[in-house]
Amino acid sequence: MRRGRSRPPGATPAPLLPLLLLLLLLLPLAACDRLAAAPAPAEHAAAAGDPAQDADRGRRLPPVVDHFRTDDPVVFLTYDDSAERDPAFAGLIRERRLPVTLFLTDTVAGPAYGELARLRPFGASLQNHTLDHRSLRGLPYAGQRAEICGQQTKLRSRFGVRAHLFRPPHGTYDTTTLRAAADCGITALVLWRATLDADGALTYTRGEPRLHPGDIIAVDPDHPTATNLTARTERLLDTIEEQGLRVGTLENYL
Repeated sequence: MRRGRSRPPGATPAPLLPLLLLLLLLLPLAACDRLAAAPAPAEHAAAAGDPAQDADRGRRLPPVVDHFRTDDPVVFLTYDDSAERDPAFAGLIRERRLPVTLFLTDTVAGPAYGELARLRPFGASLQNHTLDHRSLRGLPYAGQRAEICGQQTKLRSRFGVRAHLFRPPHGTYDTTTLRAAADCGITALVLWRATLDADGALTYTRGEPRLHPGDIIAVDPDHPTATNLTARTERLLDTIEEQGLRVGTLENYL
């Protein structure tokens, strides 16, 4: 009887060698496939905190901001409807090429759209403040979407701009507002950390009572007891300069 040759300890039977070689070739390819399929790291939110997550739809909602984290010595001037009623204010924007953000409601600012369009080359940014200035919190989704998307359509048809910033009327909103805003192409809800009062004084919603880089300032242009809007803005600009700050373009940071 013939005796087979003994196999050294640890040796691999010859028929298994092609299989092992094939596995060695496939492993790097599988690793590459896993890397390609892995989701890219989420970008850091440009605003104060990451956008909320809509659990029902598994998507990210726009952030709500009153301040932008930055080392740049900038603050941001924002105005709601009726700023256009002071003719000298338009002259101030033109003279200083002031990068203000104007949140517009169609039923309020609509008659002045022509004048507002002429301010865009001088730094004015035109953004969304709803069609009718209704308080949105508590309204059903369809009503909130109609207010926000309706004004998006107005701004696009009148100015050719696709607004991506939104200020809810009275600063009130809920999760439905965020969902509706996202569906209308809004990327951030803009509130404020500082307010320019009717008498020209700054008040703060939170934190230290002074301006910080990245603060968003809301100016009420139509307060019934407010002093001249242009004069108040000029004094505010002096205050900003005295604190070593300047007015930045909000869109560049959001």
